[in-house]
Amino acid sequence: MTSGPEVLCIGESMALFVPAEPGPPDEVKRWLRTIGGAESNVACNLPTLGVPSGWVSAVGDDPFGRAMLREIAAHDVDVSACVVDPTRPTGLYIKESGADGSPVRYYRTGSAASGMGPELLDRLNLDGVRVLHLSGITPALSASCLELVRALLDMPRGDRLISFDVNLRPALWGGRDLGLLAELAGRADIVLTGDDEAERVWGTGDPAQLRALLPGPRTLVVKHGERGATLVEGEPLFAPALKVDVVEPVGAGDAFAAGFLAATLRGASPLERLRQGHLQAAVTLLTHDDVGVPLPRPVVDSLLAADPDEWRSVRLTGEGVVRT
Repeated sequence: MTSGPEVLCIGESMALFVPAEPGPPDEVKRWLRTIGGAESNVACNLPTLGVPSGWVSAVGDDPFGRAMLREIAAHDVDVSACVVDPTRPTGLYIKESGADGSPVRYYRTGSAASGMGPELLDRLNLDGVRVLHLSGITPALSASCLELVRALLDMPRGDRLISFDVNLRPALWGGRDLGLLAELAGRADIVLTGDDEAERVWGTGDPAQLRALLPGPRTLVVKHGERGATLVEGEPLFAPALKVDVVEPVGAGDAFAAGFLAATLRGASPLERLRQGHLQAAVTLLTHDDVGVPLPRPVVDSLLAADPDEWRSVRLTGEGVVRT
């Protein structure tokens, strides 16, 4: 990278295994290993948008950890502050595939990342960092990870912003008070949440009601799935999502966050910030990967400036942009 990160993303990523052949999961013998993690997905999307990024986490001193550092760095992400834990393993998860859906099974208890704590702050070089990006996954991993998130929120910020994607994982929060997640989000500057998860955390997915419950953050983004997203920094502004021939939905929310943050950092208008989020999510929806191939810059520029009717007429397909 030619410069230090402008956005630093902190959180666990894991080795991900998906079936490499058809059949019931208990009969599959060949599996494809890749990687996955909300914060590293955001970090990997940002360089495609011209924003230098870094990812900070802990991995095991094992083949999965080494592969993760190499593959995330291959996206032009700075991984120099990552910890290689000599005793704890890299976490992993398995995505099954079957007629009844694709359940995900996590094997992350005792992982290297779950051992992160406030001492991680000593490794951070925040020179030039304009945004710290966190999610609600990290504080649920362990008591020390919760302490880490609190320490990050306690740091003097100056002009630096903290972005917090709620990213509710019910399995991680089982039996725990979601009021803690609400409290942490309330201390951030930018909060991103789906309306469905907001309903579980705050009791409402309505942007105006949610704004009243979250007076602290300067920016609130409420995502409404394939319908669109609402930005609340004053009067709520809704921007419909693009129509997309979806290949795989995993990673789209992280791509949206990257697009929104990139546009925010360049001082774009509120509508352009939401549309950049939708565009980045759309190219991810078109692929099995967590980072899609960006559209040509002239196409992006024309869509960002499109009038409402033109925007609504666009459909993204594997062949490109189609206007209906």
